[in-house]
Amino acid sequence: QVQLVESGGGLVQAGGSLKLSCAASGRTFSSYAMGWFRQAPGKEREFVAAISRSGGNTYYVDSVNDRFTISGENAKNTVYLQMNSLKREDTAIYYCAARSSVVTSRLPAEYDYWGQGTQVTVSS
Repeated sequence: QVQLVESGGGLVQAGGSLKLSCAASGRTFSSYAMGWFRQAPGKEREFVAAISRSGGNTYYVDSVNDRFTISGENAKNTVYLQMNSLKREDTAIYYCAARSSVVTSRLPAEYDYWGQGTQVTVSS
């Protein structure tokens, strides 16, 4: 089992940047494929980015491609989401998730563990 704790959210102006962190404890971080999801008020949870267990493959939803970067640091059991050129539509609660698999998924239901979420608010 693994526990996930997100941090780094906050209030930022449009065009600004934030870096989210997801610290994992329990089983080693490198045992999981990791993903970031977000949920805005009144909307379903949506896929944002994912990184394979090896760290060699990353995937993004089209709306964040070229703006967001997912990365992992096995020594610190931490996965990051660097968010640049933020837009108002990026406002949401951001969740980190772990999947007991080599490969990633864009489907929330295929992830086994979730963090509590961190709020990101982008103002105009």
